[in-house]
Amino acid sequence: MELQAIVVEDEQTSREILKNYLAKYCPKVRVVGEAANVDEALVLIRNHQLDLVFLDVEMPYGNAFDLLDKVGDRTFETVFVTAYDHYAIDALNAHASYYLLKPIDIDRLIEAVDYVQEIKEKENNLQNTVLKPKRTTVAGKITIPLQNGFEVLEIEDILYCKADDNYTQIFIGDKKKLVSKTLKYFEEALTENGFARVHKSYLVNVNAITEYKKGKGGSVVLSNGKEIMVSPAKKKDLLSYFG
Repeated sequence: MELQAIVVEDEQTSREILKNYLAKYCPKVRVVGEAANVDEALVLIRNHQLDLVFLDVEMPYGNAFDLLDKVGDRTFETVFVTAYDHYAIDALNAHASYYLLKPIDIDRLIEAVDYVQEIKEKENNLQNTVLKPKRTTVAGKITIPLQNGFEVLEIEDILYCKADDNYTQIFIGDKKKLVSKTLKYFEEALTENGFARVHKSYLVNVNAITEYKKGKGGSVVLSNGKEIMVSPAKKKDLLSYFG
């Protein structure tokens, strides 16, 4: 599929370099506009159905994070392009799909575009279809330690698990259990039973997902109404559970 994209970068030379790279190495990206500041970018975003925004961090009269705050809910993916690596954590918190350092490495640029394209294709293919998790039933039990022994839980009853330092909170309906095991432990134990790591802090029961939202990078809604953000790095893995 073709990706509709814009380039947001205050330096004209940098914009031209990126556009030339995209034209030569990423032919499925169609750049429909370019902006030198936040205000120009907002106009483009509001007037186009975008799949991808290449976004410099530092710009006149605001930065990339100011722009994303003003946009609010969004369905496009974001690739940050900057000369400063100390923005990496902020970029991840802003749900960026990829983070590229200047000068742009062509192989990394191709990786970023391929990653976004795969996500958008999966989202489009799954839209307006009946979602069928690869595992339609979850059988089995798991034990969690207690002070004087252990408790046995039905795996299918677990909605999600949340990291809490070296502990894990397990949510079953409206009940919560705190267990002295890491989330990594439960990820290894439950992945083969239809659970997906959607965020560094969350492991969800795929069969409990009732809705997937594209906005703000992506999120899932569970059967109890809980909405959990999906990190860009985990989005492709989550979508692969369906279809």
